[in-house]
Amino acid sequence: MAAADSDDKTRAERSILGFLQSNEVISDSHQFASSVGIGHSELESVIKSLCGFQLIESQDIKKERWLLTDEAKSYALNGSPEAQVFWAVPAEGISRAELEKKVGSQIFKIGSSQAIKNKWVEIGKQLVSRKVDHVEDSVKDLLKNIEDGKMVDDKDIATLKKRKLITLQTWKGYSLKKGPKYAPERKKVATDLTREHLLRGDWKDVEFKDYNLDVQEQPIEIGYLHPLLEVREAIQNIFLQMGFEEMPTNNFVESSFWNFDALFQPQQHPARDSHDTFFLKVPSTTRELPEDYLEKVKQVHEIGGYGSLGYRYRWKREEAEKNLLRTHTTAVSTRMLYLLAQKKPFTPKRYYSIDRVFRNEAVDRTHLAEFHQIEGVICDRNLTLGHLIGVLNDFFASLGMKKLRFKPAYNPYTEPSMEIFSYHEGLDKWVEVGNSGMFRPEMLRTMGFPEDVSVIAWGLSLERPTMILYGINNIRDLFGPKVDFNLIKSSKICRLGWQ
Repeated sequence: MAAADSDDKTRAERSILGFLQSNEVISDSHQFASSVGIGHSELESVIKSLCGFQLIESQDIKKERWLLTDEAKSYALNGSPEAQVFWAVPAEGISRAELEKKVGSQIFKIGSSQAIKNKWVEIGKQLVSRKVDHVEDSVKDLLKNIEDGKMVDDKDIATLKKRKLITLQTWKGYSLKKGPKYAPERKKVATDLTREHLLRGDWKDVEFKDYNLDVQEQPIEIGYLHPLLEVREAIQNIFLQMGFEEMPTNNFVESSFWNFDALFQPQQHPARDSHDTFFLKVPSTTRELPEDYLEKVKQVHEIGGYGSLGYRYRWKREEAEKNLLRTHTTAVSTRMLYLLAQKKPFTPKRYYSIDRVFRNEAVDRTHLAEFHQIEGVICDRNLTLGHLIGVLNDFFASLGMKKLRFKPAYNPYTEPSMEIFSYHEGLDKWVEVGNSGMFRPEMLRTMGFPEDVSVIAWGLSLERPTMILYGINNIRDLFGPKVDFNLIKSSKICRLGWQ
């Protein structure tokens, strides 16, 4: 098959160059293809090749022709519907039912309305009768003229087109003439100097193909880091440089006990409602809870302790056992702090985590139902709010966010608490980037930490600082199904702290 295609192209090439040797121009490539018995598609590829070597020059031409539809072809043969209806009506007339049966329902439907419009027939209550003795079937004549390639005026074309009896066929072709490097036969050019050329000694006479040194090379297909991954790695390095250890965050599913109760968050808190949290149906509950610690958490919720009155409500174990998609990585911090409290003697620790959390929130330009949370926790003796502010300034300065503001806030498990704001150049306003505070005694003493041990902590989303660093105004352009790959491909290498 490939050999046959090659033979056709060789024959087409020789036909074009041979014809132009004794003629000035090939006016229509379609007619020329028919005359030499070659398909126009094969001829077209040869034309492009010869033009590339400047052996010929081509000029695009465009031709249009009206063609009869299948329906119109039958009318050109048998007459138009209106003429067929007229001829089927005898001089004495005919009933409508008999006429429809005689010509067919489709011809009757089209032809009767046209025949009435032309005032050829009249349809009464009983009979269909002729109004004239003879008619000229101009439609049939027009269709035959078009079929034979004869000229038809625009008014008649418009009438036939309106009746959907003709369609316009358009095709493109070429007119050809000699090019600046025309030759009766194309000389084969070599692409490489071979050993055979050297042995035969014909390399001196061989014409080599020119190299295009300006051609664009194919782009190298490589992977690209997502801006979130770049910022994540940079933040991990900051934590490690500050002496933090990474916490295990491989459990997306968490119990309400570790996510809420152990944090001294009451069971009637709005965050525990299904409108704010994704609860699991299967498995809906967990039974793997430390019983001694669970009892202490229950006591501090119901009657308080460590200087607290508690929440004064009946704490329910079934609420604590409910499984959910974790709403914050603080659930991981709770587990780690509980394990740390069991180790004697006490050892100060610095923990961090960066992983995915889930909130049942409405999606907008700054919120998603699924996002990444960064969390830092420092557990040591005699920590104060001043230590927290100092660590936050150092941490966010390393992120390149030196414009910080702190606002007093309320959290069930931290007291005092602060919201953290950073100035967003792209949005031209202050944007909340995180939350912070000191864990409450009701949480820490229940775990078993000594009186002088404090924990300072802060959390922020990974998406917010990434938006600030990359000047992105809509979080949906950064994370989710609407992200443009060009953003990932063209994003600059993250240089935190160099802003």
